[in-house]
Amino acid sequence: MRIAMISEHASPLAVLGGVDAGGQNVHVDALSRRLAHLGHEVAVYTRRDDPDLPATVHVAPGLDVVHVDAGPAEHLPKDELLPFMPAFGDVLRRAWAGRPPDVVHAHFWMSGVAGLRATAGTGVPLVQTFHALGSVKRRYQGAKDTSPHERIGLEAHLCASVTAVVATCTDEVGELVALGMDPRRVTVVPCGVDLARFTPALDRATRARRPDDDRFRALCVGRLVERKGTETVVRALAAMPALEVVVAGGPPASELGSDDEARRLLALADELGVRDRLRLVGGVSQQEVRDLMRAADVVVCDPWYEPFGIVPLEAAACGRPVVGAAVGGLLDTVLPDRTGVLVPPRDTDALVGALERLHADPREAERLGAAARVRAERYYGWETVARRTLDTYRAVAAGHDVARVPVAHLGADRDLVVDQLAQAATA
Repeated sequence: MRIAMISEHASPLAVLGGVDAGGQNVHVDALSRRLAHLGHEVAVYTRRDDPDLPATVHVAPGLDVVHVDAGPAEHLPKDELLPFMPAFGDVLRRAWAGRPPDVVHAHFWMSGVAGLRATAGTGVPLVQTFHALGSVKRRYQGAKDTSPHERIGLEAHLCASVTAVVATCTDEVGELVALGMDPRRVTVVPCGVDLARFTPALDRATRARRPDDDRFRALCVGRLVERKGTETVVRALAAMPALEVVVAGGPPASELGSDDEARRLLALADELGVRDRLRLVGGVSQQEVRDLMRAADVVVCDPWYEPFGIVPLEAAACGRPVVGAAVGGLLDTVLPDRTGVLVPPRDTDALVGALERLHADPREAERLGAAARVRAERYYGWETVARRTLDTYRAVAAGHDVARVPVAHLGADRDLVVDQLAQAATA
């Protein structure tokens, strides 16, 4: 198949860890690479944010990244990009006039806006993955939500207009239906993880600590933004003297001093008297993330909300247990008492209780981590994710409804739901 990916702000070539560079970049990059590896022709279209970028970057056999001229060739916050989406769509429409793709897959709502313009009247199916929904963001961030005011209305328009939506978790299906989405046009395909890169340590000597160091090391990975909930983890330090916290993400370590969220977290640690047990390492590479996970006792993901969250999968692939907030995608990826522990978001007492439990029982922590690795291999390798995504592409290209998860099943066992979706997608 000829597959066009639209990822207007999240380039596969971007350096991870910035305010607008995170899980979506990883998802688009890894999915595109795997689809190309399976023999498909993939082009990823992303907005040019630097005048020196080449028109096309050949990334791998069968995979190109194309820089689209839409708006000024400079970095802009993603919330300022909506006015340039018509131009983005027009560029794509012209580029595809002679040889259209077999399917277009838009990542994020603004990519969908451009995709609708590019595919209007062409008969080319448009698949949408939102990665995050404005209605959810506004619910949790309120006045702090900087999204364009048109966002929720345009997301509802996309639900009514695109050929199909690929949701990344079962929790998202209910949100889509509330926006008016026909459940027959929704399927759930999770994000994935690189099982070859993220692997368990061969031995615990990689923990790189003194033999007499009995601290319990928790790792947080993600962008330095308030909604990621790192503040709750910092507050846990005051209630658990054995705990130390490493935070990876944000700008490079040399620039953390000018980052608002980093300064806020460090000031809170100073106020609580726990500064000596909090370490911010800044933005790191994927290999460094793996090494940090291997050296941790537990990975903590405590966001206010999370559309999916790739970090829990990376932790699982490294054989580390996750203590996560019971929200969004974590409800799928973390099975309580089987691969990790779920707690209410922004609940310091609950978080401390979960961490103390694992600290007191290292064998239990190891058991959870080992089970997490097995489950990652079964459901979340990029090969599996790519093949499920291809099933959706083939269905829409043939004019069929896609596999769906009924809203009534959202409270069911998550593994059972995934199995049902896989069976339905290949029926």
